[in-house]
Amino acid sequence: MSDARDALIGLRAEVGKAVVGHDAAVTGLIVALLCRGHVLVEGVPGVAKTLLVRALAAALDLRSARIQFTPDLMPGDITGSLVYAAHTAEFSFREGPVFTNLLLADEINRTPPKTQAALLEAMEERQVSVDGKPRPLPEPFVVIATQNPVEYEGTYPLPEAQLDRFLFKLTMPLPSREDEVGVLLRHAAGFDPRDLAGAGLRAVAGPADLDAAREAVRAVVVRPEVAGYVVDLCRATRSMPAVRLGASPRGATALLAAARAWAWLSGRDFVTPDDVKTLARPALRHRVELRAEAELEGATADGVVDGVLATVPVPR
Repeated sequence: MSDARDALIGLRAEVGKAVVGHDAAVTGLIVALLCRGHVLVEGVPGVAKTLLVRALAAALDLRSARIQFTPDLMPGDITGSLVYAAHTAEFSFREGPVFTNLLLADEINRTPPKTQAALLEAMEERQVSVDGKPRPLPEPFVVIATQNPVEYEGTYPLPEAQLDRFLFKLTMPLPSREDEVGVLLRHAAGFDPRDLAGAGLRAVAGPADLDAAREAVRAVVVRPEVAGYVVDLCRATRSMPAVRLGASPRGATALLAAARAWAWLSGRDFVTPDDVKTLARPALRHRVELRAEAELEGATADGVVDGVLATVPVPR
């Protein structure tokens, strides 16, 4: 198990060859891989969202594919479609890019809801249905989607049902001055973000490491008091005055799964309340929808999660 842990922790150093200063986002992606969870990465244009996911794909020995979401993208462009072959007079199924292990859904909120919904079944049931026939996706299957903030031009907000299917929503802020200087110096030294192999990135973890790690995470012990703490946190979000829609039961299971993966990465075989608190923001922020009047007063989803963490009693 220590070999699998070392391999996954090594992903951080490998991704760091291409991406500067986003260690929290890299760690969040690794936790999601352990939980078989999907991740939504949000940030303004130009903060290396796409580069981060491409670097992770390069550091993993898994099949990967990218879909650039655009306003004219159709559902069949994602899932695949039936194609008529004239020489056989039969229809055959042509797989779409969703049939992969690591799917980069780039700028997912730049396509209309009809096309966004093409991923709903894939993300939850890990299959797609075309012409009434379910077609299973490869294992493992993880969607990492990037999006610009919803107030930017040309964006469509993701529906609540789709947001709830993401394990995490990770935010990538603008870099500090130090990190930005580091980025410029890398480019001045010849770094080309379009050539990750030239930057020295190589696969440091594969399917066997991931399978072993996931098996170990399933053995992490969860005491009833900790499970109750997770439930109390999620229930508290539903009763906050500023909230129109709080975290769902799926959100509670996602938070607990993430806390188990975090505990294992930290070298423990049991979950503590601190593990839950560490991952509460990324696991719950996208499941909390604020009332319009609360947003006008400056309330935020992160503020709601912080308020819940400050008021719900921590088990001893």
